[in-house]
Amino acid sequence: MGTPWETAKFLGLDNYRRMLTDVGVRKSVWVTLRYTFWTTTLEMLLGIALALALEKPIKGASVFRTIFILPLMVSPIVVGLIWKYMLDARTGVINYYIEAIGKAIPFLQNFGFVRQAYLGDPHLALPALIVTDIWQWTPFIFIIILAGLQALPHEIMEAAYIDGANWWQTTLRVKLPMMLPLIIVTLLMRIIDVFRALEVIFIMTFGGPGRSTEVLSLKIYKTAFTAQDLGYASVISVILIAITLVLSIGILLYRNPTKTTEG
Repeated sequence: MGTPWETAKFLGLDNYRRMLTDVGVRKSVWVTLRYTFWTTTLEMLLGIALALALEKPIKGASVFRTIFILPLMVSPIVVGLIWKYMLDARTGVINYYIEAIGKAIPFLQNFGFVRQAYLGDPHLALPALIVTDIWQWTPFIFIIILAGLQALPHEIMEAAYIDGANWWQTTLRVKLPMMLPLIIVTLLMRIIDVFRALEVIFIMTFGGPGRSTEVLSLKIYKTAFTAQDLGYASVISVILIAITLVLSIGILLYRNPTKTTEG
């Protein structure tokens, strides 16, 4: 009887050929791209908008900032459990209030204000995960952008106002262009992080219903630990590694512009 090394068979590029024709992998790539696009886009827009709104020292701003960053401190597993119970079709608090609003204003029932199984509907499960990710990670964008705004030279802002620029003109033509390198680096950081997302999706849907929320990281997990196919899981991981490397290079390329702006 031979040793495992003697009986093992080297597959060469067979797993790579298998991956190219695997409908499940293509589906996971598509789900991952959609999930990444919507989460990062909405998080960036909300984070930047909130940072601009709370940039100036207004009454209650410090309290709001403290409350707003609390989701960032919660473990992803806990976040998944909280939102899973909140979105429950029978006992979830979100369904309770949506149904109550629909009953109070019957016209809104035509627009989805009824009790629904958000995590059990292939069309609603992914949006539910996107909302969950936005809730947890928008504070991350907010903190970074707010710090960048507060670090901008006040002299430039004052000069813009003296020249007659209003708040919108100063924001669009002065602040955001100066913040662009930081915004791009923050965006790339979030994209890389979203591509590795696993815990919340694992807890809330486990890739279901069907494969409607099966992102690449979860596909790799299932292939390795459910199907016990470690070799194929490693090959699928190459996709994530390649994407991460490309985006990491993008971050490195924007280091010099960032330093130039800060200088």
